[in-house]
Amino acid sequence: MAVFRPAPGKGHLTQPVAGPILHNVGDNDTSHGENIMDDQANISVKDQVSAEEWKARCDLAALYRLVRMHGWDDLFFTHISMRVPGPDEHFLLNPFGLLYEDVTASNLVKVDLDGNVLPPSQFGINPAGFVIHSAIHAARHDVAVALHLHSDAGVAVAAQKGGLRPISQLAMNVFNDVSYHDYEGIALESEEKERLVADLGEKNLMILRNHGTLSVGDHPFSAYIRIYLLERACRIQVMAQAGGDLIEWDEKMQDRVFGQSGEIASNDFFKEIAWAAIMDRVRRESPGFDV
Repeated sequence: MAVFRPAPGKGHLTQPVAGPILHNVGDNDTSHGENIMDDQANISVKDQVSAEEWKARCDLAALYRLVRMHGWDDLFFTHISMRVPGPDEHFLLNPFGLLYEDVTASNLVKVDLDGNVLPPSQFGINPAGFVIHSAIHAARHDVAVALHLHSDAGVAVAAQKGGLRPISQLAMNVFNDVSYHDYEGIALESEEKERLVADLGEKNLMILRNHGTLSVGDHPFSAYIRIYLLERACRIQVMAQAGGDLIEWDEKMQDRVFGQSGEIASNDFFKEIAWAAIMDRVRRESPGFDV
């Protein structure tokens, strides 16, 4: 893996010596090669973007804080993206090197589908995050949010040949909506995009084998509640496997429970009131995201 070194006149993130993971990080012309959390990282961009983009930025920053609150973060090596409302194919991503508890609406990075960082962004992105998220946003125009994790329980289930098993109500809430993608190494190659999108299909959850979990949604709450249910199901599965024989339910029960819980992520009214409640929690427990 590459290491950072000072690079006067280049970016808030210092330049990598070598290596694909940090390729192009910090190439934006800003002040100097210091720590990313300098004074400019805290300047508000609210007056430089549309009201719709500002709302999307606040929603996405709240999602980053939620992931941290749940303990699902992996330093800065996983990503959540959100489509910027409007006709352009632009989306928001976290600045590479910034911990989730420090993500705000203003320091999120706006990029296009070719990976170009757009104003008013000041920072670079992780190319691995760009590969996965740009593939999804380009192929699935119904997706506003894509959320990818490397949690312990999620990776543990992703490492099992049988994947997620229908052994809990939580698992059956999402079981029929889970797809699988075989491991191809760190997601740096653009050639993987086509295979990842094909494996996701029209489903809204994915277990990336030996890697982690992924959810998508047309609303921040939809993506959040899907990954919440999947992550809890994975944790329960790993715990249950330590206790003896498991009770697996048949396809009839899987379909019944999935049908009963379908409105959780799809009812527009519920999404709005539930997301408002979640945002209130984030404001109480992790204030400062919406600046």
